[in-house]
Amino acid sequence: MQRIYIPVVLSLITVLFSCQGKENNEEVSKLIEAKRAEVAPDKRVALWDLTFENDSLKGETDQPEALESLIEEFQSQQIKFTDAVLRLPDADLGEKTKALVTISVANIRSNPKHSAELATQALMGTPLNVLKQDDGWFLVQTPDGYLSWVDRAGIHLMTEAELEHWYREPKVVFTSLVGYVWKSEDQTEMVSDLVAGDILTIAEETKDQLKVNLPDGRQGWISSSEAQDWESWIASRNTSPEALISTAKQMMGTPYLWGGTSIKGVDCSGFTKTIYYLNGQIIPRDASQQINEGELVDTDKNWEKLQVGDLLFFGVKGTPEKKERVVHVGMWIGNGEFIHSRGLVRISSFDPENPNYDEYELGRYLRTKRIVNVPSENVLSVTELLTTK
Repeated sequence: MQRIYIPVVLSLITVLFSCQGKENNEEVSKLIEAKRAEVAPDKRVALWDLTFENDSLKGETDQPEALESLIEEFQSQQIKFTDAVLRLPDADLGEKTKALVTISVANIRSNPKHSAELATQALMGTPLNVLKQDDGWFLVQTPDGYLSWVDRAGIHLMTEAELEHWYREPKVVFTSLVGYVWKSEDQTEMVSDLVAGDILTIAEETKDQLKVNLPDGRQGWISSSEAQDWESWIASRNTSPEALISTAKQMMGTPYLWGGTSIKGVDCSGFTKTIYYLNGQIIPRDASQQINEGELVDTDKNWEKLQVGDLLFFGVKGTPEKKERVVHVGMWIGNGEFIHSRGLVRISSFDPENPNYDEYELGRYLRTKRIVNVPSENVLSVTELLTTK
């Protein structure tokens, strides 16, 4: 009789189960990745951070319907697991899952700390979805879908009902490039600074001044000439060539700021986003997102095809080995010129005889897209800004 020692048998069983477990984890990981590719291909606008370890599904997501679909798939394949996924918004927030920006320009960062990269900005009165908190920082989603972190001091947390009430209040949009809310009409003490596009509610009107409420309840006075009521402002927004060029040129010389989307500082895509916002449209945040919108106009440097407002994209062309890299964007203003933020907001030309000739950008030109009057799922009207999400 052949003897089989128990330790050897146990080792074989251990190896067998280990292999089965590894295969199971790999299969589950494929299911998780397939669902991520479907519902959250861009992590900047959708959160799908899931892993499968030791028969436990872990992580967090703001895609609850997709998560339930994944769980149903697990169950249909008889995959046993423990559900340890954090659904966002986090239940710890209670009903305070909405917020309004309370300062002229809120810096929104890639991680919950002041030293983290500036991801984007949001103007006063911008409604946000709040997903979770971490030591005084809140993970929020802006109206254009961008996910990043903001300091508690920059926002006022609200319930959905409270935000609905704010929507119904009469509002004004600050229209001067920069300005201030003053504590009293004599303008001796400042309550807050302001930038173009900030939204406030009206408390009182006099002949030439407005008493306004900031989203966190602070009050003060602004000049009536520096603001326009929300309905009139909305009605007057348009993306005509004249309006786009006027807005863009008003920001000439504004310093470059990575992550900036306001008159205080803009990066390249923050500049184009600001131009369009001040003229009634909300477009995606980054150049690599903006390039996916609208209608293709040119890829061959045929400038006669371009119209004012078209977006020109620059970067590194793709190869069989490497993906295309979109790293810069500007707006066409006609006569062979485009305006963009590189170092500061400036005008460049593709005409070698022009003093503003920009050989550098010409050399990395990729293509031009048109978003004016071209329907797109990710290009919104500012009227949708004050709509419950």
